[in-house]
This record gives sequence, structure tokens and C-alpha cells, in this order.
Amino acid sequence: MSLRKVAIQGGAGSNHEIAANAFFEEDSLEMVPCESFPELFDTLKSDNSIYGIVAIENTLVGSILENYTLLKDSGLVIIGEYKLRIKHQLMTLPGQKIEDITEVHSHPMALAQCRQFFKDYPHIKLISADDTALSAKRINDGQLTGVAAIAPDLAAEQYNMEIIAQDIETNKRNFTRFLIVSDRGKTEVDDLLINNKINKSSIVFALPHSEGSLSKVLSILAFYNINLTKIQSLPVVGQEWEYLFYVDLIFEDYIRYKQSLDAIKPLTKGLQSLGEYHVGKRSFDTVSNDNKPLSEQKTF
Repeated sequence: MSLRKVAIQGGAGSNHEIAANAFFEEDSLEMVPCESFPELFDTLKSDNSIYGIVAIENTLVGSILENYTLLKDSGLVIIGEYKLRIKHQLMTLPGQKIEDITEVHSHPMALAQCRQFFKDYPHIKLISADDTALSAKRINDGQLTGVAAIAPDLAAEQYNMEIIAQDIETNKRNFTRFLIVSDRGKTEVDDLLINNKINKSSIVFALPHSEGSLSKVLSILAFYNINLTKIQSLPVVGQEWEYLFYVDLIFEDYIRYKQSLDAIKPLTKGLQSLGEYHVGKRSFDTVSNDNKPLSEQKTF
């Protein structure tokens, strides 16, 4: 078992920490909390011994667009991914009941994903905060009564909070996909990739203003039996009506995959690989409405 440092966005007990522990399941981890995603990328660039874990998309709200740009501009590489089932717990200082609560603090996304639950409690005011787990920490630090947080169950353990309502999220098929990123020069990257067959990649490119330019690229990828699982377009800043295309690819034959990149390169501008890695594991759980294992369900 080795010790790895992992930069996470948010505080201890966050979903980023839960996903990091799940991905590096055989290793002992030291978390490096960062207040924002830009700070996380700066941390990785200043110390290449640190890994990073970055939320990139959620099945309910879509892509986290800022992180695509941060990743592309950072020079870091994706070495893995993990898909975490997001569960929201309502927690307070020990000994309180939901009738005692007048305010609930959490990240706006968490509040939105639990809004249906609070329709039965109109006396409770929902207040936006920067982070789920840190909302629990602030309550514990200030010993605030009458105040609750929505946060992962790990935060309750970390900050001595009591869960008074469990799994209050409206949609039980709520997953976030996290990317594990690292400096290209790290020797440890090889250890992770050697033990996992590379069968997925993320690339980015621009296209010329010509008829059918995107369809030509997609046709070539299909010819080489490359499965496109995600495409995200973002405008090129300062270039009107020009776009970058961020694309996730899955393949069985690595040689055919490399040949496909060679084939599309002349049709694109600035083709860049953001990383080659193994298709990510996901957390196992059940959903209440059909009780099928989530491992048998399609998430996106």
C-alpha cells in the first residue's frame, strides 16, 4: 500500500474525497483541500507529486464547463475516472429534530436536488453556500443550533454531525463523473495505467468552417470502430462562431484507435489528447423505484 496525495475541491467529507477513496481503493491517501477548481489545478502544477480529482459532469445538470477549459489549458493529463452515485443527507448537531430546524445550508446544486423534500417543511429556509461538506463543518465549528446542512454521509463522520433525514435527493439516478488528473512527467502514472487496460480517451479539437466538417470526423471514427460516448462544444474565446469540441472515445483496439487519430488530424485544428485511461468504475447502489442494481443501468 502506497501513500498518495490527492487534491480535492471542497473540504474533508466532500463527494470529491469519497470518489478519491473509491478510485484509489488500495492506497492510503492524504487529501489536499482546495477552495476552487482553479486553485486545484494551480496546486497540481506547483507540485507534480499530487494527483487531482475533478468533477466533470453530472447526470442531472450536465457538464461542468469551466473544468473542460481548465483541463485543456493546464497541460495535465487524465489518468482515470470514477462515477459516483450522489446521495444527500440532512445533518445537524446531535440531539436535534427536523422540527427544530429553521435554516438549511448547502451548495446550490445540492439544494436544488433536494427541493422536493423540503416542500413538506415550508418553515425551513434554504441558504446557498460554497460547499456541502464545509457547510457541515461551519455548523460544528460554531455549534449552531436550529441550522442543518445537506452533505455526504462522510461529512457527518468528519464533523460529528447527526443525520436526521437520509437520502433526501429527489432523483436516485444522480451520478457525477470525476476525472483523475496528473502531471505528464509523473513516474507513478505508469504504475496506474499498466494495471488497467487503456480503452478510453478524451480529445479536443477545433474544426474549419466548411460543410460537413464534423460529420466527416465522426464518420472516420465510426469506420475505425471507435465509440463516441460524449461530445461537448465550447466557443473559442475571441473567435466568433468558432468552437472547440471535447470528445470522449471508447475502443477495443488501441492500434486502430491511434490510426483513427492520424486519420482525423488533417481534418481538425489543434487536435490534442487530454488523456488515455481505463473506462471508470462506478459506485454500486440500488434505486428505489425499480430496485435494479445501478451496475446494470445506463447512466449517460
